[in-house]
Formats: sequence, structure tokens, C-alpha cells
Amino acid sequence: MRYLFFVVLFLSTCHIQAQARDYTQFADPMVGTGGHGHTFPGAVMPFGMVQLSPDTRLAGWDGCSGYHYSDKKIYGFSHTHLSGTGASDDGDVMMMPTCGKPHFGHNQYASTFTHGNEKASPGYYAVKLDKYGINVQLTVTARTGLHKYVFPKSSSANIILDLNHRDKLKHGEVNIVGDREITGMRLSSIWADSQYVYFVIQFSKPFKRSGILKNGILHNRMNQAQGHHLKAYVSFETEEGEAIYAKVGLSFVSIDGAYRNLEAEQPGWDFGKVLSNAKLEWNKNLGKIEDESKDTNVKRTFYSSLYHAMVPPILSSDVDGKYRGRDLAIHQAKNFDYYTGCSLWDTYRALHPMLTLIDRKRTADFVNSFLSIYEQRGLLPVWDLNSCETWGMIGYHSVSVINDAYQKGITGFDTNLALEAMKRSATLSRKELNRYFKMGPFMTMASFYRYAIGWDDYQKLGYIRCRKAIESVSKTLEFSFDDWCIAQMAKKIGKTDDYNFFIHRAQNYQHLLDTTTGFMRPRLKNHFIRIFDPYAVTIHYTEANPWQYSFACPQDLSGQMKLMGGRQKLATLLDSLFNTTSKLHGLPAHDITGLIGQYAHGNEPSHHIAYEFDYVGQPWKTQAMVRRIMTELYRPKPDGLSGNEDCGQMSAWYVLSAIGFYPVCPGADHYAIGSPIVDKAIIHFEDGKSMTIIANDNNRQNVYISSAKLNGVEYTRSYITYADLIKGGTLEFNMSSTPNQNWGSAEKDIPVLKIE
Repeated sequence: MRYLFFVVLFLSTCHIQAQARDYTQFADPMVGTGGHGHTFPGAVMPFGMVQLSPDTRLAGWDGCSGYHYSDKKIYGFSHTHLSGTGASDDGDVMMMPTCGKPHFGHNQYASTFTHGNEKASPGYYAVKLDKYGINVQLTVTARTGLHKYVFPKSSSANIILDLNHRDKLKHGEVNIVGDREITGMRLSSIWADSQYVYFVIQFSKPFKRSGILKNGILHNRMNQAQGHHLKAYVSFETEEGEAIYAKVGLSFVSIDGAYRNLEAEQPGWDFGKVLSNAKLEWNKNLGKIEDESKDTNVKRTFYSSLYHAMVPPILSSDVDGKYRGRDLAIHQAKNFDYYTGCSLWDTYRALHPMLTLIDRKRTADFVNSFLSIYEQRGLLPVWDLNSCETWGMIGYHSVSVINDAYQKGITGFDTNLALEAMKRSATLSRKELNRYFKMGPFMTMASFYRYAIGWDDYQKLGYIRCRKAIESVSKTLEFSFDDWCIAQMAKKIGKTDDYNFFIHRAQNYQHLLDTTTGFMRPRLKNHFIRIFDPYAVTIHYTEANPWQYSFACPQDLSGQMKLMGGRQKLATLLDSLFNTTSKLHGLPAHDITGLIGQYAHGNEPSHHIAYEFDYVGQPWKTQAMVRRIMTELYRPKPDGLSGNEDCGQMSAWYVLSAIGFYPVCPGADHYAIGSPIVDKAIIHFEDGKSMTIIANDNNRQNVYISSAKLNGVEYTRSYITYADLIKGGTLEFNMSSTPNQNWGSAEKDIPVLKIE
């Protein structure tokens, strides 16, 4: 009994120590705020509704997140932001502390700052505003924000509220309630055309004065106002070093919803407690994958990436389950949380597959959110944002997320409804699509026509003629992959007719494959276009060129190789991709970055390509190239990303690659093995099991796998199945500076992706 007591005590102590590990010390929200990463450094909870962050830029490509590391001026602190996108939406409920006479012009109330007086960590942001000598600290819960402003001595310590910040204000409301509270709403438009945000702001101290600026005129005694040009202020008297707190509840539903969110998540005024809870929640989530690397830069890059992979999608339902749906009506979520902000053309590739491993419950919530949108509007989302369909990018990639979840055994959603929604979203006519556009102002016309044009061609011919639509090659290839996803879902459910229909469409990529060169080429009705430059960025491809999109049909790599004349032909094309010039021709290519040859890691169509060497029997080339990408194109610095973060996709690629594998074809039963850069990683699954991955003799030179063991048994495959992974155990690699061309290259050890 005494022995048993000490064993239990030891195990309990180990558990407590594991729980107490501080992973947040390695996660840096500043990564990606420089260069073209488009991230923001402010306080946010994992997948939280509130992203409370400083705004340093009002417009422009590198101002999409509201912040850029090169800027030297802060305009204020707003409560919603997009992470790593090319759209400048959000920036809702912007607040700015000032001293002196209240001013309302952006450049009048803005303040300079320095990075030496700035701190950021998961769930926390702090900065000193030089102009006023005000120290700002920010933290959050899932649906609320908490501001701490430490003022100098002042008879006019102000907090400015600007509802006209960034997005176009279609309608706003401000209500000054007593001497401690402001409520209101903001209906704005930019990419998402009808974005509703309701708010409640409560102050820790009564304010002495207040006023509302309406249509450019200040009304000091006005307590209520509505319109499309609204700002407000409250003013306090402060002693030197006095802290004033402002807590803010948000809701996309109503002011009452914002009240309920605030009451449930932040009833008091304890900044330290709110911050501590945020840190605990981040450690709980970051601890789902333990990185025990000795190299601090690797560890910092890993946890900064895992952090950014847990910022979007965005929680959109209130504490009572109410949410604003695609029809702009209020709905009640039952047994799931409703999410928005899914950049699916990007995130279906790695982010969502990563979450099927470590966040299965939330993945089911994503699927239920998609299905709710389908029930309200008759289509699955393409790029859903704040109750609006933006029609951003191409493809109907909701089907990939749903299929991948279902293939991985994730339940909790109506599978028959899911298949119905998938089929409907893939078989609409252009005429029917036009009806959805007319249902309401939920997207920009340009985005819609970019998405829809050429749709009838694909339905009738199996490909899109290049003179009928822009991005004809990319659309055809993305549609054919999505059709494969629908076929796999139908097969698993037992719907044979649906399987046969969509598995036939999954081979539509063949219409565009030039078997003599291996390139996917634009096509007219009976032949390829004659003028063809594989280095040219043209209207026929989506943010890419022929080099990058010629490897875009992972669902049938074996079929592609066979049509090209064998495995070696694809291997040669892969070699040429990475070794050719990095020059681009044609249209401006600001999204085609992170170039190694014509491989472009800064944009998503390339992300799986380095792993295709596994499928041609040359896994040592995958190992070398994946390690090169991780080492050269990721750094724990503000400019440490080679392209847009794109709602977690760029970072999810690193997380999965760092622990040694990647989903070349989401929805398939296996992952291709690369070159683990972490010394040891432990993946914790929701059922309590864990998989430990060890890279022995791991360093910058030892990038090759010389041998491997799975649970103590020699392992020679250059892939690992999902089933083997989630069983738990230990996957152990022995690393070397020289390639072992025998490991993983035998016929029985090569992964296969083919349509049968």
C-alpha cells in the first residue's frame, strides 16, 4: 500500500507539472506582423470572438490586419481583426485613450510608440503611448475584452470611441448610459457587406464628461445618436499612475447578447485574473502538442505557429447559443458553437486536417456551422465571414473539411444532410447560382462573378474553357479534387450512385493535363492554347502559374503519373520545379512568394508539393526539401513568414511538418512523412491517448531519415496511416546527414493515391 501510495503521488506530481508548463513563453504573436504576413499582435483567446489589438494602419495591402511592424503610430485598439488575410475587414469598436481636449480625427488622437515599450504574448498586449504617457494593457475572454489604461495626472483623461474606424459604417448607434457605460452597434461593409457588431462598454470609474460626435458636430450633452458618422468620448479626472479599466462585451446578435456575454465571462474587474485565465486556456491548447526540442528557435517557431493556427476560425455564437445566420436572422445553436471566418481555399489543406487530430469537438462544430449555413441559404460556405458569403477564392472546399472529418471518425453531425449539402453545392447551374447572389447583399459582385463564371462549362464539359472564364485551369483542378471528396463521403455512407457520379468528375483534371510536358494547361474546346509559358502568371491560374498548379490533383497521383508515362516522369518534373529559375513572367504576383525555383511556399497551391517525392519513391528528396523550407522560410521574427498567414494555413503547415508528416490529400487515410525538425513531440489526442515522435541525432545537418521504428518495430514506410497515428505509441526516427535511399523507397513502402 505504501508503494502504491508513492506511485500515485509520483504520477499525480508529473501530471501537475505537465499541466503547469508554460508554452506561451515560446509563442510570439509578433511573428508575421512584418513583411507580408498580415497577422496582428493583440490579445485573443483560442478561436475567440474578440481579437483586441492595436491598429497602426488604416488601409493598404499590408494593413489588412490593422497592424504592421514597420509603423510608428497607433490609432487605437479595436476588438475584431482578421489574421493573415488579404482583406481589411473588421476593426470594430475602436477605443483610444488620450489626454487633454478630446479630438476625433485619426491623426489628431493617434500616438507614436516604440517596440521597446511594447509586449505581446498569447492573450495579452501592452504598449506605452508616447504622446500622452499612457500605459495600455489588454487582455480578453472568448467574447469580451478588458482594457487597462494607466494615466498621468490629468483633468481630461479621455477615452475616444470611433465607430467610423476602417470599414464603411452603414449604420451605427451610440447610447451613453449613466456615468459608467456605453452601449451601441455597428453595421459595416467592406468585403463582408453586412457585418453586425453589438457592444457594451463598462468603466471601472464614473466619467465626469461625455459627448457624441455626429456628422462632424460635437454634442457634449447628447446621450443617444444613430447614423453613419458617429464617434463619442468619455472624460475622467485622474491622479498620476491611476488605472482606469474598460471591459467590453461583444455580440453579433444584440446588445442584450453583449450584456450576457460580459456578465458570464467577465463579471468583475480583476485584470490579473482575466489574464491568468487567458494564459491557462492558451497553455491548455498549446499543450496539445508538446515540443521538447533543444533548439530554442525551433521551439519558438513551433509554438508561434501553433498559436497562429488557433486564432481563426472565429467563435460567432453568444454564451446562450444564439448567433446571426447567413440569412441575417437570429438562430439558436443546439449542442454546438457556431463559427465564422473560414478561409477554406487555404485552410482545407493543413489547418483543418491538423485540427482533426487535436481538436475533434471543435471540428464537429465547424461542420455543424457549415450545415447551418446550408439550411439557411441552400449552399455550403465558400469563404464565410461574419454572416456574409464573400465568395473569396475558388472551389467548394467545405466538402473537403466535412469529408476529412468524417473519414477520421468525427461524428456529431447529420451525415445524410452533409452529403445532400455537398452534392447541392457541386451541381448547381450558373442560373441557380445567380439566384443566390440576388437573395441579398452578402458579397461583392466582383467576388461572386470571379467564383461563378465558367460554372456551366464545368458541369457540361468537365472542364472550363479558358475563353469562358478567368482562372479556368485552377477552378477545374480544385473542383475535381472537391468532387473526389464528395465521392469518398458517398462511398463511406453507402451511396453507390453518388459515388460513381462524383468519382467520374474527380478525374476531370485529365482534360487539362498535357501528357508530353506534365503541365496543366489552359484549354479551348478542342485543344490547348498555343501560346504557353510555364513561368507566366496569367488569368488562367489562381495566384499561381503552370508550375505551381501542375501538381494540384493529389487525389489521383498514380493516374497522373500513368498518363505522363510513369513515376520517373513526375519525379523529373518535381526536380525541375525546385531547381529552375525563380523568375516570374506576366501579371503582378504579390502573392507568389517564398520561391525555391518555381515552388512558392508563400501561397497555398504549392504546400503539398515537396511531399510528392514520397509518392515517386524518392523520400530523401522530400526530407531535404521540407527541412529546407522549415529552416529558410520560417523564423521567429516579425518578418518570419514568407507569405500571408492565411487564417492559420501557413502556420499549420509548419506544425505538421515540424513533427514529421503532412496530409498531401486531405480525406485520404495517410500522411506523407517528411523530416521532423523537433527533437521530440508528444501529440495528445482527445481520447487520452498520445503519440510520441522522436528524432534521434537531430540537428541542422541531419535532415535525412536513416531508419525508423513504430512502437519498437522497424518501420520502412514513407507514410503513416491515420489509424496507426491515433492508436498512440512511439514513432522513432534516426536522423543522418546523408540520405538513405533505401528507406521508404521500396514498392511496398511508397504511399499511393489513386482513383479506383
